[in-house]
Amino acid sequence: MLPICYQDEHLVVIDKPAGLLVHRSKIASGERRFAMQMLRDQLGQHVFPAHRLDRPTSGLLLFALSSDVARQLTTLFTDRAVKKSYLSLVRGWVKEGGLLDYPLVEEHDAVMGQPRLEKSAQDAVTAYAPLAHGELPFAVGRYNTARYSLMACSPKTGRRHQLRRHFDHLRHPIINDTTHGDGKHNKFFREQMAFNELGLRAWRLSFTHPVTGQALDIRAPLPDSWQALFTQFGWNGQALMADADSWHDKEY
Repeated sequence: MLPICYQDEHLVVIDKPAGLLVHRSKIASGERRFAMQMLRDQLGQHVFPAHRLDRPTSGLLLFALSSDVARQLTTLFTDRAVKKSYLSLVRGWVKEGGLLDYPLVEEHDAVMGQPRLEKSAQDAVTAYAPLAHGELPFAVGRYNTARYSLMACSPKTGRRHQLRRHFDHLRHPIINDTTHGDGKHNKFFREQMAFNELGLRAWRLSFTHPVTGQALDIRAPLPDSWQALFTQFGWNGQALMADADSWHDKEY
């Protein structure tokens, strides 16, 4: 059963586990489990994904329960009328927040059969702020200790792998990002910290309901894997999420 964080007669929001594809894809032709089909079977009706989450990213995923509502939600996302906030765990200490405006060229995907075309970079903007810093007494890289930051972040545009690529550009790659991350630190987190998922979680969605006009503000709880990680760093999860809430409310 997929965890449901919100549901009414028009839409539903689930807490997608890390590693679950949203729908069928050539990326994983042998995969048999998909959020879209699982939710359809769970609810006993068709569902329509309103946006995307990368397979390794966990957290809030919004579905419409009719094609008409799906079109209305698509308009909200296109108009950037949906507030999306993520938690990310990154390598290094990020001293202060900011707004990164760094255009991205669309990534070529040979697995999906996309032709390799020369394309101009598209605008890509991400807001981010540090919530906590942690230092561990292990020489993972060239230093005697390993430093990490817990970040609140929000993509203002919807480019593929935007948050992962933007944090890599800042030289603070997201932990367990096997494409844009740091292999040594990824291995350390898998083997020594027992943290095997991508350090990126969609935790809050805020938008106006396209049918009722109600202001919706939906949060995903911290999973056990993240709770355990916070404990290892000595972080107060409740206090940090309160700080993340304040940032989400103010940064737009």
